[in-house]
Amino acid sequence: MRFNRCSNGYQFLSYKHNLLPILIFVFSLSVIDVVNASIHEYKNEGFIPRFNSFFFHGGSEGIYASKIHVNGSTEDKSFTGKSFIRFESVIFRRPKEVAAKQNEMQQSTGVVEAILVEVKNRDKIGGAYLNSNAICCTPKLASDGSCKVGEVIIRQDPDNPGWPKRIQTPFEGKGEEAKMLLQTVEINRTGMYYLYFMFCDPQLNGTIIMSGRTVWRNPDGYLPGKMTPLMPFYGFMSLAYLILGLLWFLRFVQHWKDIIQLHYHITVVIGLGMCETALWYFEYANFNITGSRPIGITLWAVTFSACKKTFSRLLLLVVSMGFGVVRPTLGGVTLRVSLLGFIYFLASEALEIVENVGNINDFSGKARVFLVLPVALLDSCFILWIFSSLSKTLEKLQIRRSMGKLELYRKFTNALALSVLVSVAWIGYELYFNASDPLSELWQRAWAIQAFWAVLAYILLVVTCFLWSPSHNPTRYSYSEVEDIEDEGIPLTSSGVKVAGELMERKPAIITDHVFEVIEEDKRE
Repeated sequence: MRFNRCSNGYQFLSYKHNLLPILIFVFSLSVIDVVNASIHEYKNEGFIPRFNSFFFHGGSEGIYASKIHVNGSTEDKSFTGKSFIRFESVIFRRPKEVAAKQNEMQQSTGVVEAILVEVKNRDKIGGAYLNSNAICCTPKLASDGSCKVGEVIIRQDPDNPGWPKRIQTPFEGKGEEAKMLLQTVEINRTGMYYLYFMFCDPQLNGTIIMSGRTVWRNPDGYLPGKMTPLMPFYGFMSLAYLILGLLWFLRFVQHWKDIIQLHYHITVVIGLGMCETALWYFEYANFNITGSRPIGITLWAVTFSACKKTFSRLLLLVVSMGFGVVRPTLGGVTLRVSLLGFIYFLASEALEIVENVGNINDFSGKARVFLVLPVALLDSCFILWIFSSLSKTLEKLQIRRSMGKLELYRKFTNALALSVLVSVAWIGYELYFNASDPLSELWQRAWAIQAFWAVLAYILLVVTCFLWSPSHNPTRYSYSEVEDIEDEGIPLTSSGVKVAGELMERKPAIITDHVFEVIEEDKRE
């Protein structure tokens, strides 16, 4: 599941002050926007004191309602069409000195509670309706029978009987450990669910979750609710890249004699796009089946994604510089372009790994911000350099009066400008979306944030392929030394014939039939 602990949790209770004491601190520990598996593992996890309670955040995830309802336990039955949260081998351990003080003959000497709550029911946890900030029931609050002393205060939802859900695990006698029974809670209503392990007895201070895990499942598999639409999306994008690749390949083969170096760059980007989308699809499919992210496929998908982003930006940059159109090579800027691409790849790879491979406990919010900022800064460098180069290229084409190429670059400039405007508008929407949905109540729409950038990159690639498609008349976009001669002010008449002759002697391959086509084309223009 993908969630931002800080942004989601800090305001879980901001609307209802009774939940605020618990969740403010919980989500302040989790600023990372990292994908967490549907299988949440616990190992030596400590409880955090807050007001008169102690708690540990066990996970949160958007879950769709079961398509098939079952009576009783779902164990040893088919999981198809069922949504549930299952507790497996969860063991709590309290300090030895605490256990030693207990009565050996007493059946329950402390209780740990697992609280499952839907975000809509956040106002039903705690004592707000009793005009109290307490999370656990006190003797005073219990005097009117509203709650039981030593338990978390829960008010049942009349529209969803049995929710919020409470599962208790007691310590027995002098035992140091308490093992939670295998429990499976079926989810019959679509929503964002949060899990907390809590206890109210101050004598249990120092208790930890020694080991165990919870398994969260949607009707069609273990893929978290926020990510469920991404699997068919990447399947569709993989097909889209495949179609683009086939069309480009046919065009490539049809006009292979007129291929320029720029066409090979475009081919590489298309190939990377095909691999990237296919790997992401298989990564999500595997995740959906197993409940955890396959590290091998994920690393490959992350690497291809970083490569594709890097080469896409480099392609736009070199096209904007007029590579293969107004200049045969990048000349002195080759090293700078390569260096920018290499740095961007490293920054993008690091960020992708943190977001898709890293564990939620591995990085703090500052660490992720540290990785996001370089990528954003490098993207800004690319944008500024691209438009600066486009301006120079357009100016050069105007001076040469090469109207065919000028029109081509104007269309390319308009497409880039439109994409930048759309990107800025979408970033504004993202900021609004995140600010207005701190608790991930709109989790069913969250997939579109990631999908938008993939679609925009694909559209830009299609535009580039269309404008620079291989053609039987490559002179409309390919570089010609004759244009350089004209740009230097050397006329191709009288003495210019001599220059052309010398040029032919030095590089006979340059003066071919298509060169004279360029001259005739310029005359017509």
